[in-house]
Amino acid sequence: MGESNFPKRAYKTHGGVKVPHNKNTKNAQSIVMPAPKMVALPMSQHIGAPCTPVVKAGDRVDVGQVIAKSDAFVSAPIHSSVSGIVKKIDKITMPNGMRVDAVFIESDGEMRVYEDIKPPKVENLSDLISAVRESGLVGLGGAGFPSSVKLNIPSDKNVDTMIINVAECEPYITSDHREVIENSWDIMSGIYSIKDILGIHRVIIGIENNKPDAIKILSDIAENSVDKDDEVKVLPLKASYPHGAEKILIKACTGREVPVGGLPSDAGVLVMNVTTISFLSRYLKTGMPLVSRRLTIDGSAVKNPCNVIVPIGTQIKDIIEFCGGYKEDPKKILMGGPMMGTALCDDSLYVLKQNNAILAFGEKEARLSQPSACIRCGRCVKACPMKLMPEELSNAVDRKDTAAMKKYNILNCMECGCCSFSCPAKRKLVQNIRLGKQILNDEKKAQMSKGGKA
Repeated sequence: MGESNFPKRAYKTHGGVKVPHNKNTKNAQSIVMPAPKMVALPMSQHIGAPCTPVVKAGDRVDVGQVIAKSDAFVSAPIHSSVSGIVKKIDKITMPNGMRVDAVFIESDGEMRVYEDIKPPKVENLSDLISAVRESGLVGLGGAGFPSSVKLNIPSDKNVDTMIINVAECEPYITSDHREVIENSWDIMSGIYSIKDILGIHRVIIGIENNKPDAIKILSDIAENSVDKDDEVKVLPLKASYPHGAEKILIKACTGREVPVGGLPSDAGVLVMNVTTISFLSRYLKTGMPLVSRRLTIDGSAVKNPCNVIVPIGTQIKDIIEFCGGYKEDPKKILMGGPMMGTALCDDSLYVLKQNNAILAFGEKEARLSQPSACIRCGRCVKACPMKLMPEELSNAVDRKDTAAMKKYNILNCMECGCCSFSCPAKRKLVQNIRLGKQILNDEKKAQMSKGGKA
């Protein structure tokens, strides 16, 4: 392909903030956690339609066996992460407050592998999409979008570039970083397999420059591998939040912009998380579906911060105990990072496919600042990577002025939190904007309901 088709340096992006890195576990080799006594696998672990259980109480299941599936296009089957007995199917509360069905499996501790598991036969794009669907794979960077849907690129879209997302710009989280250190050849193998099947001839590995060891490893392989046409390159990015967001990463790596309301394919790009592509490589070789994942366990309340590979569905408190327990009472527990993660009511919830970190903070770090009046400094506008006006949006939400919300493009907000982070008055801007989106969604549903009755 040639050097001229790759950027010499990252393109400039708008806004963003400098957050503390706090990558305390970057050198922590991943530890495999033994099977817990019980796992709970919710039927909604992805964007899209929830699954329906295909097992019942009393059934014996093995690792990798399908326990739930859906015929919906935007969905992904769910597999048992342990071997044992299905104890019950019951409702659990998700991190977002929704109540969904979950399959509870009592582990026998044997981690016996399901006998029908074998590598999929993949010879073309259709085979790949079917195989990825059967693997249960969703985006492992946090979004949870079914990967089979992402790879099913519409025929009218001219996708010429694949970007591998290794930005990992959230503070504390190092799970993707460790994937590079521990499984670099899986990453490259996955890249070569996917790009060849999709017919993509430019792959850019976007990685923040606060990971020099990972940059060196990937660069060495990319420059001295089977990539005879030189179609895979590593692009170091300035360490700035939120470089890992798809639209921002696309701009930084290609200079292209995703249109408002559009998808990466509208800009000719496919974005894959680095752990996602690495899993795909292993799945194509072994046939083992998505049953476990690496989590960064950190925060001031955690006794022994570490990276740990756990069966999906493991209860958070079991993981914390495995990592040494708490050194002080946690006042805030997050699923994900401190910028975009979800605050949990306690540690009784269960690990989902798309989780990449559990953070627990003591009283000092969890203390909330009290908001004061806006001083009209404009820092939120400067920080917003989507070039929005967060304070105007927040005021519109307070007034429940849906016309103003639309005028200021509230739906283009990706809820990265840069506005709230940069606000000297500590105003809850992103929280208000999130409420505004819900107001618009409720209004749309009400209008559709009236139209249906008419």
